[in-house]
Amino acid sequence: MKNSKKIYHVEDKLPFKLLLPLSIQHTFAMFGASVLVPILFKINPGIVLFMNGIGTLLFILITKKKAPAYLGSSFAFLAPGTAIIASQGFQYAQGAFIVVGTLGCFLAYIIYKFGIGWIDVVLPPAAMGSVVALIGFELAGNTVTGGSIGANLMTDTASYKDFIIFGITLFTAIIGSVSFKGFLSTIPILIAIVVGYICSVFFGMVDFTPVLEAKLFTLPNFSAPKFSIEAILSMLPVILVITSEHISHQVVTSNIIGRNLLEDPGLHRSIFADNFSSALSGLVGGVPTTTYGENIGVMAITGVYSVQVIGAAAVISILMAFVGPLAALIQTIPGDVIGGVTFLLYGMIGTSGIRLLVDQKVDYSKSINLILTSTIFIAGLSGLSIKFGSIQLQGMVLASVVAVLLSAFMTLLRKLNLINQ
Repeated sequence: MKNSKKIYHVEDKLPFKLLLPLSIQHTFAMFGASVLVPILFKINPGIVLFMNGIGTLLFILITKKKAPAYLGSSFAFLAPGTAIIASQGFQYAQGAFIVVGTLGCFLAYIIYKFGIGWIDVVLPPAAMGSVVALIGFELAGNTVTGGSIGANLMTDTASYKDFIIFGITLFTAIIGSVSFKGFLSTIPILIAIVVGYICSVFFGMVDFTPVLEAKLFTLPNFSAPKFSIEAILSMLPVILVITSEHISHQVVTSNIIGRNLLEDPGLHRSIFADNFSSALSGLVGGVPTTTYGENIGVMAITGVYSVQVIGAAAVISILMAFVGPLAALIQTIPGDVIGGVTFLLYGMIGTSGIRLLVDQKVDYSKSINLILTSTIFIAGLSGLSIKFGSIQLQGMVLASVVAVLLSAFMTLLRKLNLINQ
């Protein structure tokens, strides 16, 4: 049977009647996780929504409108950022964000000068696919224990209503993804959220008080950075994490849209845009940004890759920073609803990593590939945590470091003719 789902390619322009719901779908997908970071940092989410939107628009322009990606709040900076805030204050964390982002821009220049051949050394297919899969697998727990960004099904306070809403939302997303046709096939996530939200209202799980009490117009809380050597040094190791994360995101997006984004528009452009956005955000009081797995999942499910849609979602994010009731309304979406859709989205990201391993024909009869994938998965999923001062490596952060170091070591052994295959 012919697939009835229409694919909207990167350069496609859509009429407003399609553009609006498709962009809202991306906004919903990124919102919960993106506002969680400023909440954990104890700053106003308004400035973060504003800079996420600005950063996304800059990313689209710098990558010549060829790389569809939404830039949301980065979780990679969470551990060192929290430590800096506790000891010195948020403004010193801002300074560290700026320095790391600036160094990332310098890295983009090095990539521009020397190319991307080194990627196969530090992240060969067996490692790259594993890291990409971990992006989704590590987030899996947030779908049922995520609090502000997911359901609360694993808590003592979870009721039958939580399970019903979670199940209805997930079931709607699944049915929509495989059965909807025409335009509806492009917005299954949005439909699932709307259905879940309506059911939540019916069960009395939505409190509209914050919407009614929100100020009509608000201004983001801008703040100036401060710098200290201690804060900067404790933040520097994050460069390795965000670089591997960015490359992984670009690889999986390339697989989804059928284009090699590492070559065109080029890794140097996308990694510069990502880091420039982080530095700019830190300069005015925001948090670092990163290409968002949630939105990559939306593209994988819907077949809508248009940068116009991503850009429109960025504009909505900017508007939310100024229109109080709009941001408050989205924040009333229960965690069970968000958990229901991310249950599917995060799984799609994990599956994209497995797809990369299949597409690259990784041969697991070779011990080197088997060891790389096995070690990376266990490093990311075992719960192992390693601390160096204020730096904590665990989950995907630890797995990314292990992937780069182990891959480089295996390359060295191969050059010394010490590999027995």
